[in-house]
Amino acid sequence: MKPLIRAALAILLLTFGSAAMAAPGGKFYDPNTRKWIEYGPTNGSVSGKSPVRRQTVRYDGSYPVGTIIVDTKERRLYHVLPGGKAMKYGVGVGKQGFQWSGTHRITRKAEWPGWTPPSQMRARERAKGRILPAHMKGGPNNPLGARALYIGSTLYRIHGTNQPWTIGSAVSSGCIRLANDDVVHLYKHVKVGSRVVVQR
Repeated sequence: MKPLIRAALAILLLTFGSAAMAAPGGKFYDPNTRKWIEYGPTNGSVSGKSPVRRQTVRYDGSYPVGTIIVDTKERRLYHVLPGGKAMKYGVGVGKQGFQWSGTHRITRKAEWPGWTPPSQMRARERAKGRILPAHMKGGPNNPLGARALYIGSTLYRIHGTNQPWTIGSAVSSGCIRLANDDVVHLYKHVKVGSRVVVQR
């Protein structure tokens, strides 16, 4: 890396600390890996790989096929499949003070959803000096990512993210986030009305 570029990057890191930084051309700088990561649609596909690889695993629980089970302690989501199997995904979950549990149904599905931050979230962030938009159109910069599954009548969703490196962490305000590749995969196999079980 040329000295000038290295110096500019160092200044940006000092300015923004550990926060991810956006750059033109559809990339984010991840301070954890010190790499630029692509996000959003690329050549007609959805980028945003999870650091936790999805996999088919054995399932011998009592929930029927089609159920979505979120284990917030493990930070994994299981989608129950036929034949005693489940698809296992890495997820980001609610941070301290924002955890919850319960059983609901998927009431809506949306591709590249818009984001309307709740008034409580906007007030919290305003107190920190960060102004959130009243509404943000769907797209690659949107925090909800490529797809969203709306959970009952709650404010919570299972959704994608423009920060895939946060998967496996307790980072959200209660929503369950997946990397865009994973949420698109899950979205294709989930119907409105599917049961969602969130466990603490």
